[in-house]
Amino acid sequence: MTDSSAPDTAALPVPPLITLGETMALVAPAHAEPLATAHDVRLLVGGAESNVATHAAHLGVSAAWVSAVGDDALGERVRAHVAGEGVDVRWVSSDPDAATGVYFKDPGRGVLYYRRDSAASRMSPASVAGIPLEEAEIVHVSGITPALSHSCAALIDTVVDRVSAGRGILSFDVNHRASLWEPGVAAPTLLALARRADLVFVGLDEAHGLWGTTDADDVRELIPTPTLLVVKDGDVGATEFHRFANADVRSFVAAIETEVVEAVGAGDAFAAGYLAAHLQGEQATERLSAGHRRAHLVLQSTSDFLPDSHRRVPLT
Repeated sequence: MTDSSAPDTAALPVPPLITLGETMALVAPAHAEPLATAHDVRLLVGGAESNVATHAAHLGVSAAWVSAVGDDALGERVRAHVAGEGVDVRWVSSDPDAATGVYFKDPGRGVLYYRRDSAASRMSPASVAGIPLEEAEIVHVSGITPALSHSCAALIDTVVDRVSAGRGILSFDVNHRASLWEPGVAAPTLLALARRADLVFVGLDEAHGLWGTTDADDVRELIPTPTLLVVKDGDVGATEFHRFANADVRSFVAAIETEVVEAVGAGDAFAAGYLAAHLQGEQATERLSAGHRRAHLVLQSTSDFLPDSHRRVPLT
């Protein structure tokens, strides 16, 4: 017997932005202090791709997040939180045989992950079999997902192939997490994925660590195929390469001077600001500026998100 009051998700329009990847429960100190000595902590939610969807939703862009969570209290919390931020979660599944991942933020020292054998790490090509990826304007993934498991790597290959056959573009954030990869595996895998994408985000520091490049032009020479390549150089600024009529148009916008509290999550905020501006038809300098504005807000907090007073900040 079916519930006639339940919404027909198949009849809902496909959002212009679909993101895919793991989101976990996040434990973070309430103040900018080391985890080892913190007394007050907060139970939050964090994951690169749902962060992007959430920031985009706050900027007025309809976005969906695709993933799997455990059939547990943390999974329920994760799904409810992301949905409560205005993100479409109709394609988030619950796995009764695996747990929701957890990570801890240690301000100034990075993060601690507890995600091995999580529900999301068990995703595979079958996880997106019924999802209309080809109908989205942008599908956004990151280099975190293929590092989670062999089945997740196969999932990303499937997503890339399906998006390339559709009408939209594939956005790929390199997002290298050294703790998730065996030595020597990440560099060639992430490079191959970047070369298959239409739009790539990469930090200059991570590009240097992965491939030995020294500046934005070196990165473009190494990754010539995407129509759009965005190279972020921390507090210096970001450079966009836009291939147009068989030539590159190069644009640079300086970063906003910021007193940094915690850097984790700022890259996702930048990507979301940029993608929202792209979907709203903005030009290169405004796309980069929109990314900087969103990252600037997140850098001032220990959360991947924003204080209530800053959440729905317009692009301009």
